Amino acid sequence: MPLGYRDLLARAAARITSVAPEAAPALHTAGEAVFVDIRDPRELEREGMIPGARHAPRGMLEFWIDPESPYHKPWLAEDRLFVFYCASGWRSALAAEIAQEMGLRCASLSGGFTAWKAAGHPVAQKG
Repeated sequence: MPLGYRDLLARAAARITSVAPEAAPALHTAGEAVFVDIRDPRELEREGMIPGARHAPRGMLEFWIDPESPYHKPWLAEDRLFVFYCASGWRSALAAEIAQEMGLRCASLSGGFTAWKAAGHPVAQKG
């Protein structure tokens, strides 16, 4: 029987580290992690993003991570912790799982950007 999205999310959750919205600002402020927004550019324009976060569209992530890809982004090859986030945490959990399989140290922001904003953390406009 094929896996559904709930199966994929459960598998990812069991394999990755999640960062709670309450703990995320300390990682962010200390510079201990690179926050990576994987949402669609329209979402960033409409809702803003975490200040200082990098943008890596979900559809390009594997290509940007792989050093053999013509689309590789050197900042994704740094020896850093990458905290992926999307709107609710679903896409970022799947992205973190893939990125981890590709050799990155990574985590997913629990509840995504929605939880970040709900916790009252700062939001920057895409610029």
